[in-house]
Amino acid sequence: MKRIVGAVLAGLTTFGLVFGLAASLNLTSDSLGSATTVVAACQATAMNATYTSTYQAGAPGPGYTVGTVTITGLAATCYSKPYKVTLAGAAGASLGEATGTTPASGTSFAVTFSPVVSATSVTAISVVISG
Repeated sequence: MKRIVGAVLAGLTTFGLVFGLAASLNLTSDSLGSATTVVAACQATAMNATYTSTYQAGAPGPGYTVGTVTITGLAATCYSKPYKVTLAGAAGASLGEATGTTPASGTSFAVTFSPVVSATSVTAISVVISG
């Protein structure tokens, strides 16, 4: 009997917490919100991304792999900002991502991927600088 009463009290408490949290979200089931915001880029000119391939006999080889991507053409307005570089393969699937902060000076920086990615799978490099 004590177990049943305890289970009922636990259920009511959980329902009350979930209902209270849901009520604080202020959403209705027949509405959906979305927004698009245009943001200014810190980079007015094009950057270049290149990678160097290295032969690797072991996994993920045997074959050539990508472990470093070099970004060149960085503008001073993009110094010391967070970045994400993604190597993508077929259908845009991410093969690997690396994050960091752009340098405080200079026009290029190197991004290291760990683990390395099979070079034959790479079809695109995407770079995002934010902040």
